[in-house]
Amino acid sequence: MNLLFLRVPISTALSQKNPFHAAATASVPFNDSQDGNILRIIMEKKNILIIGGGGREHAIAWKLKQSPKVGKLYCIPGNAGIAEITETHPEIAATDLDKILEFVRAHKDIYMTVVAPDDPLALGLVDLLESNGFRAFGPKANAAIIEGSKVFSKNLMKKYNIPTAAYEVFYNAADALDYVNDPRTRYPQVVKADGLALGKGVIICNDKKEAAGAINGIMTDKKFGAAGKSIVVEEFLTGYEVSILAFTDGKTILPMATSQDHKRALDGDKGLNTGGMGTFSPSVKFDESLNPGIMRDIFLPTMNAMNAEGRTFKGVIYFGLMIDGRSVKVLEYNARFGDPETQSILPRMKNDLFDIFESVIDGTLDTQKLIWDKKQAVCVMLASGGYPESYPKGLQITIGALDKDIILFHSGTAVKDGRLVTNGGRVIGVTCLAESLDAARGRVYNNISKISFQGMHYRKDI
Repeated sequence: MNLLFLRVPISTALSQKNPFHAAATASVPFNDSQDGNILRIIMEKKNILIIGGGGREHAIAWKLKQSPKVGKLYCIPGNAGIAEITETHPEIAATDLDKILEFVRAHKDIYMTVVAPDDPLALGLVDLLESNGFRAFGPKANAAIIEGSKVFSKNLMKKYNIPTAAYEVFYNAADALDYVNDPRTRYPQVVKADGLALGKGVIICNDKKEAAGAINGIMTDKKFGAAGKSIVVEEFLTGYEVSILAFTDGKTILPMATSQDHKRALDGDKGLNTGGMGTFSPSVKFDESLNPGIMRDIFLPTMNAMNAEGRTFKGVIYFGLMIDGRSVKVLEYNARFGDPETQSILPRMKNDLFDIFESVIDGTLDTQKLIWDKKQAVCVMLASGGYPESYPKGLQITIGALDKDIILFHSGTAVKDGRLVTNGGRVIGVTCLAESLDAARGRVYNNISKISFQGMHYRKDI
């Protein structure tokens, strides 16, 4: 009798001695004559490359690691936490499309590439991989424009009667300044850079002086570079915000569990907009009875509009919604998983994420049904001092013994001279899944006290 010993994951857990996520392994004997089917399944595990290096990508890797169908994980560029469960390649940037293609060609064991961040999607990484015969998850560039250009997305919504805020588009600062200084313009107004700006290109302006400052900052001073060549100025909507992410293969759209993000840097929704300071799932404010209307008026029309424009979207669409009573309007679209929404949503997902990715790519999403844990999740972001503006890097991070139900999703971390250090504005997301939001929130904040680095700040009201 021949016995084969294979290294297989038996858990994905947080070690109190090591703050990163690590998959334990064990040697398991298989009888190749009596257990041929099991052996075949194990040998056919799929190796996956994940593009990105933030908390979203850590959460995706963490979830994929739990799939019995997934083998080795690679990540470009990754971070210190991701490196504990994948083979990372920090020498390659997520936007270096040619080097990524070269990497995939060289690693013939890679079955699928998951393109998670906005920039490589907008640059056409999925197009490049697919045109060279490689399997990839994410929208092509002509569909990712739904996030890459706010002018495009607003005009799309107007053309197809998808509810959104009233707006004007401007291609030069002078015309925009005339508009915001016009006595007929009512405040607050929201000034948005057209292109990708790391979640910071949206400025709420309470008067014409603030609006002029935002316009000059974006268009004249080029605060966000080419992203500010054109801008959208739109009415300020009131109500409460809800984030709903949805998988779509261009024919079927499956909304995920709701979540609520906190964009402002400071408690009480004050300070500058950030990429997100924390989130929880599900939203406590959202009325489930709104779902049929949102599907009818927003989700399906968006999918169908992209098809009509010849821009079929396959991947994850993020719907940022503003809800006021029974009125629901689209604040923004993203062309990928949200960050940090993903860090509170994926821990609640009971499905095998690999299966969902497969169905999206193959156009068989109608065979899937999303299943959610009744437990609720909270994620609080620990940020560098000065974020979202300038901030230092390379500061040592100290992490004590954390409770076993705490999950750390690294966003901006690295290892330098054997030490865990900061390497970004948002550094670590502290997540907990519990029976209630209050319980999850309490455990998260209790454990934040065991984590420290110079200048660390976080919102205390997530």
